[in-house]
Amino acid sequence: MPGNLSIAALAERVKGLDGWRRRAAAFIAGIASVLALAPFFVWPVLWLTLPVLVWLIDGAVERGRRGSSGRWHARPIARAAEIGWWFGFGYFLAGLFWIGEAFLVEAEVFAVLMPLAVLLMPAGLALFYAAAAALAAPFWRTGIWRVLALALSLSAMEWTRGHVLSGFPWNVLGYALTHPISLMQSAAVFGIYGLTLIAVLVFALPPVLWSEASARWSRRIALGIALLPLLVVTAAGHIRLALATQATVPNVKIRIVQPSVPQRDKWRPENQQRIFFDHLDLSRRDATGAIDNLTGITHVVWPEAAMPFLPLDTPEALAAIGELLGDRAILITGALRAEPAPPDAPRPRTFFNSLLVFGRGGLLLTRYDKIHLVPFGEFLPMRGLLQAMGLRQLTHAVGSFDFGASPRPLLGIPGLPPTLPLICYEAIFPGALVQGAERPGLMVNVTNDGWFGNTTGPRQHLHQARVRAVEEGLPIVRAANNGVSAAFDGYGRTLGRIDLDVRGVIDISLPMGLQPPPYARFGDLVFFTIWLLGGVILGRVVQR
Repeated sequence: MPGNLSIAALAERVKGLDGWRRRAAAFIAGIASVLALAPFFVWPVLWLTLPVLVWLIDGAVERGRRGSSGRWHARPIARAAEIGWWFGFGYFLAGLFWIGEAFLVEAEVFAVLMPLAVLLMPAGLALFYAAAAALAAPFWRTGIWRVLALALSLSAMEWTRGHVLSGFPWNVLGYALTHPISLMQSAAVFGIYGLTLIAVLVFALPPVLWSEASARWSRRIALGIALLPLLVVTAAGHIRLALATQATVPNVKIRIVQPSVPQRDKWRPENQQRIFFDHLDLSRRDATGAIDNLTGITHVVWPEAAMPFLPLDTPEALAAIGELLGDRAILITGALRAEPAPPDAPRPRTFFNSLLVFGRGGLLLTRYDKIHLVPFGEFLPMRGLLQAMGLRQLTHAVGSFDFGASPRPLLGIPGLPPTLPLICYEAIFPGALVQGAERPGLMVNVTNDGWFGNTTGPRQHLHQARVRAVEEGLPIVRAANNGVSAAFDGYGRTLGRIDLDVRGVIDISLPMGLQPPPYARFGDLVFFTIWLLGGVILGRVVQR
């Protein structure tokens, strides 16, 4: 009973908050929720922060319904949206603060823009959480139904932000249910959006029910909701891992190279040759640093934009690559590529952020041009409009890569199964990796997380790529300029890893891909089915 009273008292106190205290509580709860994600994985915190969100919306909706004012901002939907926005603003500010590190690479030029970028992006993403709270408000009822409404609306908005305006599904709340690795196996069934719906129910519903429970059996139900789904999913994950296969692709040995080049030094012309030769030198050494000249190595993987020049336009570089590879090895590397532009284009050449595959003699075997570019980082939206406004310097500074051809192809690389190429944050988009009918046997992700320093950002990026391996049931090989480079099998098990700010290589055997798990076969259909079922139940309750 004392526990019940304390939780009930907390709920009433949170509901009674108003003004700046209500906003501050939502903001702090959002910040604290980030502890549930990589690299912390303190997901029990959500048993506090998500109920606080529910109780804050309780208070906002009650005040809106009691108020006699007809002003729009005093209505329940607007009041709930405000709570959702402040929660989301704290969540995204704490989860994405590392974006500011990119503005310090050339601090003398861009540092003045850092505060704006660090605040503006979380503020924009928080609109999705505001929309989730606003959508839930009309269905707000006592008991479990308001939590179900929030679970449906929030998971729908997480899916939406992963798709609209080119999408940015970073730190989707469902990642809280992907650690430890036994719990991560659930992503193979539900996907990250389905786990978001489940997470809201599992973490928000038990304390809310407990705070309202008047009998011991009610509190037992609350504990069951909190613990039983996690225990079942974890046990299923343990069984899946215990039955996991260990088969590897014959005659394949992959070397992943991490040069750990400081981002500030990478693009200075005087460093080009040194950086290139450093990649060559690392490739000739094993994980202990001993020179083996790629003995036994069949494939070498370099990170995104590994060479700070256009290698296809540099015969000396191609010759050096050919000398490195000899007769057997193959190089898979991120690189910049240029080709003549169409006659009516504003520039004489078009540039691509590419993945290039080189074989014997430095011959280009195949390539992939990135199709999901980073807005404002790799291309400038509405470039013509901004140029017409006189912002030509901004256009030049941001960069102007062209989009590769869609759908994303699979690469035929000698010695490897059909390979899915992913450049940088292309690996964070669940359900959108494989874009053709043929199933790949391997994913290769090259990235340059050196922009973001020794922060949570590169670690979050790594974990999201790891979850993609489980969703798709495919091994993923990841080469990063400055961490974190790693390889995972289709169960998400770590095959090798190089941490941040470490210069070195790892050598791995390539695991076989798994039979496609449910998420690889059906994508978000499982999530949509659960969502529609929940929506039907909620709709019938509201109509009573």
